[in-house]
Amino acid sequence: MVTATPATPLEAELRALAGAVPDPELPVVTLEELGVLRTVRVSGAGEVQVELTPTYTGCPAIEAMSSDIERVLHDHGIAEVSVVTVLSPAWSTDDISAEGRRKLAEFGIAPPRPHGAGGGPVPLTLAIRCPHCGSAGTELLSRFSSTACKALRRCTSCGEPFDHFKEL
Repeated sequence: MVTATPATPLEAELRALAGAVPDPELPVVTLEELGVLRTVRVSGAGEVQVELTPTYTGCPAIEAMSSDIERVLHDHGIAEVSVVTVLSPAWSTDDISAEGRRKLAEFGIAPPRPHGAGGGPVPLTLAIRCPHCGSAGTELLSRFSSTACKALRRCTSCGEPFDHFKEL
């Protein structure tokens, strides 16, 4: 996960507020759990800069994320909030926290498999488990689901369809 440690107690407090904002497309997880919140810096009296990395370039949810963060920080008394999109380093599904993965599965979305410390390509032979019954017998129905970052699958054991958050 690529996140900067807050330098001051105020930055830590503001990061917690910004990080608690739910993802607009997957409201079961927060921006912190999704791993898209990179940094929160206080740059002057009442001025805060927040850096976000979208799950993929051109993600339409980045505008809603930015707006929600601005609103939360304004409500907390911060007059000047600047939300900046940062594309490098690119977001990876490895940036999703363990809690975020747990929440996705609990919500019925198969979480992405972690790449591990070595990075590199994800082996395509690994089973994607059904978030409903845990079976490894699943089939791809569509490479895209409700969002470009998810695929639609069906469990061959229980028959239930489910979203799978694709590995990036």
